Amino acid sequence: MPRIIGVSGNITAPSRTLSLVDAVVAKASQKFHSPGEVIDISRLTADLGPTVSFNNFPPALTQAYDKLHQSDLIVIGTPIYKASYTGLLKHFFDLVDPKKLTGKVAILVATGGSDHHALVLESHLRSLASFFGIYTIPTTIYAKDIEFKDYQLESPLIEQRIDQALEQAGVLIKQHLPETLVA
Repeated sequence: MPRIIGVSGNITAPSRTLSLVDAVVAKASQKFHSPGEVIDISRLTADLGPTVSFNNFPPALTQAYDKLHQSDLIVIGTPIYKASYTGLLKHFFDLVDPKKLTGKVAILVATGGSDHHALVLESHLRSLASFFGIYTIPTTIYAKDIEFKDYQLESPLIEQRIDQALEQAGVLIKQHLPETLVA
């Protein structure tokens, strides 16, 4: 059973991004028969913002990083701001030891107001994951604001992309993780 963690780079609540990451993690949990959790960056802002040292994390950050390091499948999600992911998500990953994420599998997701931002997944998030040695699946999931109602995903097309992404994640998990995790 792969250990599943989502990282939602939203900085406000309620959040469409958090809803999308939750949906992907929930479906992954069902598919792989493994519990999943989500790290919500908006709940870490008070601790994350002023943290600049690798040696002195507040307890909430230590707990979040421990969960991330122990995961096998990571759902990385962000709202798109000015053609990029959020600064707080970047800062969160700036404090990660790159060696601790090597070989993990990731699904990349984002939310935004228009189609103009969809390529951020390829140009920014995929390169971020590559830096850490994370295997990313080919299918990314980009959901526009109109695909949510009351901050909940309501799009059969996006649901299909989630299913497609999870099929691809299953292939990578089988190829790159110890057999005991995918039995």
